[in-house]
Amino acid sequence: MPNFAYIVKDAKGARVEGMIKADTLDMAVDKLAKEGSTIISVRAAAEGAFKGKLSLFDKVMLAIYKFRTGVSLKTLVFFTRQLSTMFSAGLTIEKAVTDLEKEEKNKKFAKVLRKIGDDIRKGFSLSEAMEQHPGVFNPLYVALVQAGEVSGTLHTVLDELSDYLEKIEDTRRKVMSAMAYPIFILVFLAIVVAVLFYYVIPMFAGVYENFDADLPAPTILAISISDLIVNNVFFAILVIILFFAVLFLLYLTDRGRFVMDTLKLRTPVVGGVIKNSIMSKFARTFSILMASGVPIMETMELTENVVQNAVVEGAVRRARVLVKEGYGVANAFRRTGEFPPTLLQMMATGEETGDMDKLLGKAAQFYEKLVDSVIDRLTSLIEPLLIVLMAVVVGGIIVVVYLPIFDLGDAFTAGIK
Repeated sequence: MPNFAYIVKDAKGARVEGMIKADTLDMAVDKLAKEGSTIISVRAAAEGAFKGKLSLFDKVMLAIYKFRTGVSLKTLVFFTRQLSTMFSAGLTIEKAVTDLEKEEKNKKFAKVLRKIGDDIRKGFSLSEAMEQHPGVFNPLYVALVQAGEVSGTLHTVLDELSDYLEKIEDTRRKVMSAMAYPIFILVFLAIVVAVLFYYVIPMFAGVYENFDADLPAPTILAISISDLIVNNVFFAILVIILFFAVLFLLYLTDRGRFVMDTLKLRTPVVGGVIKNSIMSKFARTFSILMASGVPIMETMELTENVVQNAVVEGAVRRARVLVKEGYGVANAFRRTGEFPPTLLQMMATGEETGDMDKLLGKAAQFYEKLVDSVIDRLTSLIEPLLIVLMAVVVGGIIVVVYLPIFDLGDAFTAGIK
């Protein structure tokens, strides 16, 4: 007799999860209904996703596949919102997907929608059809759609999912906009320095060579670096490409990714923005999964795979093990040492009252506002700091290049006297 995982609310309104044996899903639902509980969700018990460990080659192939087939989050948000609206208006899922496919301007995404429509006509459910396209629909998206199908509230879930994706996109856009200016200035600075070493310094080196003058040590060093770059420009470009390729491969390894993500979180100022952004995404994801009736263990597993930071993923994984051993959810996360007190307090209160999804939603709003305020302060501070950095680097190189001219001027003045 198969097992079914259920989530119900008892007479006191407390959330209760467990397993029940029944021949069919309908029989499991009938058994729970007779007990007088309010049923949130019932589904066939499964091992869950993400059990297998991918090799490095598999990770590279998956990254390439996602790059080839993936679409922007903005496109996915618009599709989800449109699908929710059309389904709520009474259209069948097949009809809604087909109409959206005809209107879609992104050729890659239109091809995916066409395949989903074909699969639905063959008898697949929407979640099963979406599961065939991991580059577009991540496991969280598929799990929420599946939860909506099982509970009969697909239109509500799609609406909540589109809100969730919009908020995630909004937070990511704000973080990226805060990082865009510094990245642009640093790239521009690198180009300016490269031009100075490749074109300007060799011109001055030729002049100094004609004068046969003794050069200061800083100028000799600058000319040596310039010669190295000019004589090995193609090799230097190859080294840079190889450096980023090795960095990419290291990031795909568990150890390399953990080290890089740790450095991100420990970077002064910027690390705080990244940490708050992750906490916002964590709380928002946990909230929508619980509100949709996904079991707590599967919620933790899915959340682990969407926070996109190895340090926090490891903490969620440890908390999941502790919950399995009998610890409370809030206590399990507290013991990992990676989650802030405010989030843990809201989680503990929600666990006691049975409203964890609502309180985690409020926690997500709190961290989103925190990210906004920090980004506003950062923007006002980073701009002058970067201008100073650029002036120091470029000015320093120019001073080093002109040092011999200053010395010649001093010698000429001394000769006149």
